[in-house]
Amino acid sequence: MTTPILVVDDSAMARKMLIKSLPASWNVEITQAGNGHEALHAYRSGKAHVMFLDLTMPEMDGYQVLETLQKEGLDSFVIVVSADIQPIAQERAKKLGALAFVKKPVSPEILESVLREYGVEL
Repeated sequence: MTTPILVVDDSAMARKMLIKSLPASWNVEITQAGNGHEALHAYRSGKAHVMFLDLTMPEMDGYQVLETLQKEGLDSFVIVVSADIQPIAQERAKKLGALAFVKKPVSPEILESVLREYGVEL
């Protein structure tokens, strides 16, 4: 079964690096978004069973995406991927519905560990 995943980051290079860090065995269909508005559109189109979400982006940041998902009752497995690893940022993201928080740059081993921890089939 193919898993639709969404990689959201305003940096094309960061998106590319995250995609390269995904488990090779994971059968996925990848969609990319450069801001929160694009992310919500892709999510609403069914392209985000798993969402990798940056927090700091123009137009609509990751916190705003999480708030919108929470308000609308939308359901997705959200992993925040951010260089901002301050405890307050992690706490805020998790209160808004993020299941996990991964530090940039992403380590393939950490990413796979987080996915397995939350029962994502790889």
